[in-house]
Amino acid sequence: MKKKIEILAPAKDLLTGIAAINAGADAVYIGAPQFGARSNAHNSLEDVAALVQYAHLYNVQVFVVINTILYDDELETCRQLIWKLYDAGVDALIIQDMAIMEMELPPIALHASTQANNRDADKIKFLADAGIQRVVLARELNLHQIKEISQATDVELEFFVTGALCVSFSGNCYMSVANGERSANRGSCAQNCRLPYNLIDGNGDTLIRNSHLLSIKDFDVTDQIPNLIEAGIVSFKIEGRLKDIVYVKNNVSYLRQKLDDFLEKNSDKYSKASSGSCTYAFDANLTRTFNRGYTDYFVNERHQAIGSWESPKSKGQYIGKLVKTVGNSYVIENGELLNNGDGLCYINANNEAEGIYVNKVENGIVYPNVLKEIKEGTFIYRNNDAAFIKLVEREDSAVRKISTTLLMTENETGFELIATDEDGNVSVVKLEHSKERTKNNESIEENIKTQLAKTGFTPYTADEISVLFSENWFLPISKINEMRRTVYEQLSEIRLKNYVRKEHQLVKTSHPYPETKLDFMYNVANKTARKFYERHGVTEIEKAFELQWDPGKSRVMTTKYCIKYELERCPKYHRENMDKKLKEPLVLKQGELEYKLKFNCKPCEMEIWEKDAEFEIEEDHFH
Repeated sequence: MKKKIEILAPAKDLLTGIAAINAGADAVYIGAPQFGARSNAHNSLEDVAALVQYAHLYNVQVFVVINTILYDDELETCRQLIWKLYDAGVDALIIQDMAIMEMELPPIALHASTQANNRDADKIKFLADAGIQRVVLARELNLHQIKEISQATDVELEFFVTGALCVSFSGNCYMSVANGERSANRGSCAQNCRLPYNLIDGNGDTLIRNSHLLSIKDFDVTDQIPNLIEAGIVSFKIEGRLKDIVYVKNNVSYLRQKLDDFLEKNSDKYSKASSGSCTYAFDANLTRTFNRGYTDYFVNERHQAIGSWESPKSKGQYIGKLVKTVGNSYVIENGELLNNGDGLCYINANNEAEGIYVNKVENGIVYPNVLKEIKEGTFIYRNNDAAFIKLVEREDSAVRKISTTLLMTENETGFELIATDEDGNVSVVKLEHSKERTKNNESIEENIKTQLAKTGFTPYTADEISVLFSENWFLPISKINEMRRTVYEQLSEIRLKNYVRKEHQLVKTSHPYPETKLDFMYNVANKTARKFYERHGVTEIEKAFELQWDPGKSRVMTTKYCIKYELERCPKYHRENMDKKLKEPLVLKQGELEYKLKFNCKPCEMEIWEKDAEFEIEEDHFH
């Protein structure tokens, strides 16, 4: 059987979800009224149900995100919500808290969120054996590790392909809590990682001033799709449940065209995961919507700097260098690409991102709203592309249609129209009508075909139309149109009725968990999750950070990102620079905020600790 490969798109709300489907998504993920890890992307049950109706017409799946950690007094509300989502037709839930595995649930598929920190083959196999149907892998994994996981279990594997990166291992960032009691694990991340910091060494000297030292570039592994599929990925996820429609449509259509190209060349092994095909009125390009520059992170191991230190904001698309300033205008390379209303960005002399707004462009000369002093040779980026946004925002800029064939024929009492869609669904409409020949006995076959081809705003195209009459019968245009309308309305009802939701009823398991002791990073915040782990052989369980942290002395982040590497002072990768060794501990400071950095070179990870923490500085292992 062919393997289905899926594009999974984010939906902030119903309209964004519909736009993602029209642009070619095979599945969408959306927040429900609560418990989704983006507290400002909640949606009503009515909107979720409406999205399900629209999606299932195209055989597109809808996943709902319930991936916060839960407190004891929320468990029953959560359980009731899950039943309502199941009744609304939702295909699967994306979860972090293991308490959900203990609940009396409907037979709805469960996916383990990337918040569950899915990076070890043995833990992923454990989840699969416990009844999890799909695992959303940690973004830090490389191709070799993904392959290993895929060989250890046949659970479905999902991987991010574009969008923002969490600098921390997902689910293991506690900066936000420690610093204002807003928990990222509860959907209220304060994005401390996007703030500017000073970097101070162990001698108290400031090495770097006012830089966004924990802000990293955005993710793009679209050119790795063939390798990722070969490694075992079946779903490619776009990050962005807070992003706008233009971002979602641009990312989905870019990915759709890339993936279709691959599927066409490998049609013997792989197929598309949903129905219909798309046409676009714009050329998708990832640099033309929100991005901080791109990195492939660790998919191909650590091989380049990934920080976006100048600014946590969108850089956008590189246009060209500033040639010179003339009067109240700028001459910019490729200035003719710019439009009135564009937003531009550049890095100023203090290494900070600044923006200008384009009032007008004449003959490639740019007149800004405010003339700022910019050094000649400065790189200019466009981070707000007015013409592109206007085009992509149009509803008809991405249109998705399901292919059908139509057959108009006759029966004893009149006529019938049969529509068969690309998935083999059949809709038949019968019309009782007297049979009279046309005037002059001329065929009106072409006329009938013209009317039947007018599929307009329906989700269908009529790609093949046949008329089989024994004589040149006459049929009024109004009747032909009515039959066409009815046959397609019926076809939509039939498609929805024939949609098959993959269901899975959880059965309680007790196979051993790979660890017997769990620290706070397992985010156990309620008695029910505790019970789940205990039944699977865990003997010691620390409470979640949110319930027990020691202010001032806690480890608030673990990450694969490494400031030593970014500074080219990594003892493993930059041996040649080790004469310029950094005096540790390195400290990040932002106003009153202060963090210490600890480098674990063996697993190649960096930890961030609060300022009063005490730890031993590891000696460099790579002599």
